[in-house]
Amino acid sequence: MTKTFADLGLSQSVLDAIAKKGFEEPTEIQAKTIPLLLESKQDVIAQAQTGTGKTATFGLVFTDRLTPGKSKAPQAIVLAPTRELAVQVAEEINSLKGDKPLKIVPIYGGQSWSMQQKHLRGGVDIVVGTPGRVQEHLDRGTLKLNEVGYFVLDEADEMLNMGFVEDIEKILEHVNPDRQVLLFSATMPSRIANLAKKYMRNAVMIKTEKDGIANNSVDQIYFEVLQRDKFEALCRIIDVEDDFYGIIFCRTKVECDQVSKQLSDRGYSAAAMHGDVSQDLRERMLRSFKRKTTEVLVATDVAARGIDVNDLTHVINYSLPQNSESYVHRIGRTGRAGKNGKAITLITPAEFRKLRSFEYAAKAEITKQMIPNSKDMVKLKKEKLLKELDEICADQESLSTYEELAIELFEEKNPLTIIASLLKHRFAKDLDEKAYRNIADTPKGRNTPVGGRANTRSTSRGPAEVGTTRLFLTTGRKDGANPGKILHMIDTEFGVSGNNVGRIDIMDSYSFISVPFKEAEMILESFNEIKKKGGFSTVRVEKASEDKHPDRYASGRRRKSSNRGGYKGKPRTGNKGPGNYKGKRD
Repeated sequence: MTKTFADLGLSQSVLDAIAKKGFEEPTEIQAKTIPLLLESKQDVIAQAQTGTGKTATFGLVFTDRLTPGKSKAPQAIVLAPTRELAVQVAEEINSLKGDKPLKIVPIYGGQSWSMQQKHLRGGVDIVVGTPGRVQEHLDRGTLKLNEVGYFVLDEADEMLNMGFVEDIEKILEHVNPDRQVLLFSATMPSRIANLAKKYMRNAVMIKTEKDGIANNSVDQIYFEVLQRDKFEALCRIIDVEDDFYGIIFCRTKVECDQVSKQLSDRGYSAAAMHGDVSQDLRERMLRSFKRKTTEVLVATDVAARGIDVNDLTHVINYSLPQNSESYVHRIGRTGRAGKNGKAITLITPAEFRKLRSFEYAAKAEITKQMIPNSKDMVKLKKEKLLKELDEICADQESLSTYEELAIELFEEKNPLTIIASLLKHRFAKDLDEKAYRNIADTPKGRNTPVGGRANTRSTSRGPAEVGTTRLFLTTGRKDGANPGKILHMIDTEFGVSGNNVGRIDIMDSYSFISVPFKEAEMILESFNEIKKKGGFSTVRVEKASEDKHPDRYASGRRRKSSNRGGYKGKPRTGNKGPGNYKGKRD
């Protein structure tokens, strides 16, 4: 029997607020968790995907049980991984409180410190904040948590991924020992279990079965393309999908900016969101995205954590995430609130096996589809055009002025010529097969598994293809460099798939790689970005000049290793080789 909100034990005032919001029946996580929170003081671990109503789960309990103005110190605190999510959680709880005068305040970095102090000094009932800013207030004595009855960790797995464990532990030391801890997470890695064991008392585990990405509301598909064809493939996907409104995930900030700019240059309504975007600009971007003025948001994983939009039609993985947990988070952003969605992933041949591990984690089949060729694109564009014309012709209002003009035109020229001329003027490029660049088939050599690549690479991979350039790297055989390590470094540090690297020449103290112009630009931009932000790259990268030729250095004109550039200080913890960049957190 389906439960109603009235069955959960909530007070009438809360039920009235729910009715005003338009909620009809609780989601699975709400039906399982709310009665438990109302009836007992047990700690709770709840596993639920984004979009399953977990904010309302604890928000409704707060509005039901908390007494407005009971004390100047907060009665509940919610920790969220990002500024955007903190704001949205606060807004959601505000929308659920109905006529109850609860004071809910979000606190996060980038917001006026004096304004936050003023709010806290005046007294608040619920604080929603990011771990870093909450810790700052605790250190300065502007926030007291000794009267907190509810301590909530929202998106706990993501907070652990972002390195907030120490902050969370320090905050918990300030919290009333008699608090009730509620931990919400989309996935349950071992680190969550360790945190729960240390700070929670006989926690009850609640896991949803129907909600989330394991259901049929998200259609998961992938396209296999070469790295150099990814952007062209992305544009075709956006063009052929109906009413595209979604998020495109990129791995790095540089790639994020680049893809967004390229989309804007092609006429798409796109914006980029990542860790370097100011808070004010982020808020403007989100407002524009929610109003659908911006239809395509290009984002990194961390920046996208605070984006809570129920009617996204698509999520596109332009670059694969680092792990299966991130994949689950990404695709859980579509197909929400009972709506259908589509999760599309672009992979290079080298990434096939990694995608299969994500498929296992998502507990759903990810089916392969082919990128439409130029003929298919023209056919699809014609079909969409005819459909749009049908919708336009169905609107018969206010046509008199235009009908008079049409009659004048038809008296002077052939109607067929007029319509054909207008179509040519508006859709010439869209309906021209030659306007679409060829997307190459992915190579499958004799030793290459389906969707994969050969297991070995020699240092001599043949001459570079037309349109490539050579880059100089300050790492060589003496540093333990080999083709595999160099390819891994190029992929993880600079966001360029090793599949695009041509010839590799490894000398004692330095190396050369050949890559297409576009990828070379991406590598150099990423390297400069790391330097500019004060981060750490395992090598120095620059364009190979005339005197940087392997044959010349091989004849005895090698540089001394002490002059090779790159990082010369003490090794940083965690940097054990190429690909372990520990720079600024996004």
